[in-house]
Amino acid sequence: MADAALGRSHRSAQGRAKLQEVIERSRVLLGVPADYRIGVVPASDTGAVEMCLWSMLGARGVDVLSWESFSRGWATDITRHLRLEDVRVFDADLGKLPDLSLINCDRDVVFAWNGTTSGVKVPDGEWIADDRQGVVICDATSAVFAMDLPWEKLDVVTYSWQKVMGGEAAHGMLILSPRAVERLVSFTPPWPVPKLFRMTQGGQLNEALFRGDTINTPSLLCVEDALDGLRWAERIGGLPELVRRTRANLAVLEQWVEASAWIAFLPDRLEIRSPTSICLRIDDAWYSELGEDDQRAKVKQMVAALEDEGVAYDINGYRAAPPGLRIWGGGTVETSDIEALVPWLDWAWAEGA
Repeated sequence: MADAALGRSHRSAQGRAKLQEVIERSRVLLGVPADYRIGVVPASDTGAVEMCLWSMLGARGVDVLSWESFSRGWATDITRHLRLEDVRVFDADLGKLPDLSLINCDRDVVFAWNGTTSGVKVPDGEWIADDRQGVVICDATSAVFAMDLPWEKLDVVTYSWQKVMGGEAAHGMLILSPRAVERLVSFTPPWPVPKLFRMTQGGQLNEALFRGDTINTPSLLCVEDALDGLRWAERIGGLPELVRRTRANLAVLEQWVEASAWIAFLPDRLEIRSPTSICLRIDDAWYSELGEDDQRAKVKQMVAALEDEGVAYDINGYRAAPPGLRIWGGGTVETSDIEALVPWLDWAWAEGA
């Protein structure tokens, strides 16, 4: 904290320099191409996504992938609030993924790389056409810093400081390809765009947003926390090490699930299994005979027992998902802690069985 810009304006030279440092360290760490613009925006990942939905969509038809709560939220915004007419929503149940071969990249595409509430990720970016005519908008908030992203396939990438790097929430990051910038300056939406979402002025991109200026007032305490996380990631080996740690955490749970008689992954397909938001379902004969309310009560009992012991917090599955557990496996988690957690999970199950 010795060098933090606390008490200073975010528009001061020091404040702007801190925000620019977040941008440049993020660029280097993630390997973002030099001609992609990066900015700090309001309202976490949600704000970053909404900025692009409201500012870019409407020029072409839109394909939306929807298979968990956040991507379903984007589908709702596009169909019910923006009220676009030419929209195709490709939906799938929790734990599954829509058929990616049906996506037409000459239309605009909106999707989440990783679904935190279902534990499902897209397997890769091969389904995104190199010669596409549309703009690809990717909510990558629980994937970036933990998975390799094919930047050449993505025109908009959004994330928050909170998810993978464990920073304070409320601030989002927005990454724009030259194709996305072209859409912003060549297309004017037919609806009013709120001030928090505006990225152009007089038909030109507001370049200041990508040089350390912000639309609203950021917390410079949160900025310093974000910088601390980025420096830590650099010290331990950068993105390759973050990815390695994430995969190692998933591997521990994969070995445990393989040997277990009562637990399974919510996503059945290995290639779409998230290594960060690891979602598990109960897979036991006597448990399956219970009603859903009793099943959820059982899981809630397990989660409470683990919390009472100081072992794990907030690992209950998503409320709309099948009753189960959700364990964070990102690179800020030590693999030794995942290894220590596993026998406690068996203990909690046995206690209530």
